[in-house]
Amino acid sequence: MALQESGEMYLETIYVLSRRSNAVRSVDVGEYMGYSKPSVSRAVGVLKKEGLVKTDENGYLQLTVAGQILAERIYERHTVLSGLLMGLGVDEKTATEDACRVEHYISDTTFEAIKRHMEKHGKHPVK
Repeated sequence: MALQESGEMYLETIYVLSRRSNAVRSVDVGEYMGYSKPSVSRAVGVLKKEGLVKTDENGYLQLTVAGQILAERIYERHTVLSGLLMGLGVDEKTATEDACRVEHYISDTTFEAIKRHMEKHGKHPVK
């Protein structure tokens, strides 16, 4: 399954919010991302159709096993790339914004090489 960048961003947001609270609602996702309710509803519908997100009996969003795995992968890319850029002297705001763009397009091969490089030089990003 090839999820588009926007879908990955929604998935990552649900993951980040679920780390803070077990009760993640679509409205929380919209507030966090600054998106309208219809946009969030449409995106969540796509994520449900892809089998990455489900809603419980109270309407709270939950990642499926497949959604959790993908979200953790995206989040790891974000944290590693942010850490790399900040280690190079980029300010946190810019590093975070740039990492958010790069994380969706970087190949697995390049990302793994970056991780190995950081580990070799004693840089371990926080997950």
